[in-house]
Amino acid sequence: MKVLVINCGSSSLKYQLIDSESEEVLAKGLCERIGIDGRLVYQKEGCEKEITNAPMPTHKEGIQMVLDALVNDKTGAIKDLSEINAIGHRVVHGGEKFSGSVIVNDDMIQALEECTDLAPLHNPANLIGIRVCQELMPGVPMVGVFDTAFHQTMPPKAYLYGLPYEYYEKYGVRRYGFHGTSHSYVSKELARFLGLDINNCKLIVCHLGNGASVSAVMNGKCVDTSMGMTPLEGLVMGTRSGDIDPAIIEFISKKENLDLEGVMEVLNKKSGVYGLSKGLSSDFRDLGDAAENGNKYAAEALEVFSYHVLKTIGAYAAAMNGVDAIAFTAGIGENDPLVREMVVKNLGYLGVTLDEEKNKVRGKDTKISTEDSKVAVCVIPTNEELAICRETVALLK
Repeated sequence: MKVLVINCGSSSLKYQLIDSESEEVLAKGLCERIGIDGRLVYQKEGCEKEITNAPMPTHKEGIQMVLDALVNDKTGAIKDLSEINAIGHRVVHGGEKFSGSVIVNDDMIQALEECTDLAPLHNPANLIGIRVCQELMPGVPMVGVFDTAFHQTMPPKAYLYGLPYEYYEKYGVRRYGFHGTSHSYVSKELARFLGLDINNCKLIVCHLGNGASVSAVMNGKCVDTSMGMTPLEGLVMGTRSGDIDPAIIEFISKKENLDLEGVMEVLNKKSGVYGLSKGLSSDFRDLGDAAENGNKYAAEALEVFSYHVLKTIGAYAAAMNGVDAIAFTAGIGENDPLVREMVVKNLGYLGVTLDEEKNKVRGKDTKISTEDSKVAVCVIPTNEELAICRETVALLK
């Protein structure tokens, strides 16, 4: 089965065409600057990237360009669109309505529309992608795979906030968590890599990228996660503040003469390691270089980030009454030995010792703790597109 995986953002979309039997990526790329001027990046497996600048006023034109590229006479990955057997869509927020992936139909779309208030920046774009694919590829079965679904196994003690209960009942105010597709995939891969029984082990997954989250996975199910009702809660991130005293919102609003929208702009786009480094960068490579050259703000930003990851690991080890293995994944988790070292070197209380030579690895399944460590620590690259492909195939077979 050939599955086209679509991940629509507000002004962009990523895509991969995957052969589900071999799990080979046949082609991949992205559409950028949708609604502005338009740019398609397309790469067939084994070939160089092709870049096409063309008007892309809506997602429809973008997806049409993707489909045209896939069947291009010279570099197309397939000869005819009929070879695409299914489409898997990444959907950010499913609220409490979706505890797993679902086949796209009218009822699913209506339920998804009802979740829009929970993710006003993301879900509308996801819906656009679904509707455009329905129009351009009628009859091709589609599946929605939700970022929030994996975390729906959390118990009330983990997802309820200390707010009036009526806010949960009336508006769905609770912790939902995100990066669920990645956390689900990596937890399974971690267990497989170490030879553990996924249904009888305690795992902690650290998805560390510009957006970052940690999850506690017990016996294959998520029991806690660091992001909340929105992706703003939890760890300090690239440009997001993570956890703060809620009263800071009012304080900053008065001091800086900002309305609520202005304060939220600061918390989402001007904070995190970007804000802590005094606007130097949200890219950890830049921060690492600057810290090495004596920039104290960059060094402090890295320390704050690593410290919050460390604290969350400790909290989840306590919540599960132990942990068998810890995984680092996503852009920073897979590729930043310095951040991993700053975290792992403080896990001695769990009986963990870092293998400094193995920790130099980037983007490859590797155990970076020593053989005598009581808890295994690994680098496990994530693959959300493959996870979406697998979910799609599992539902449609």
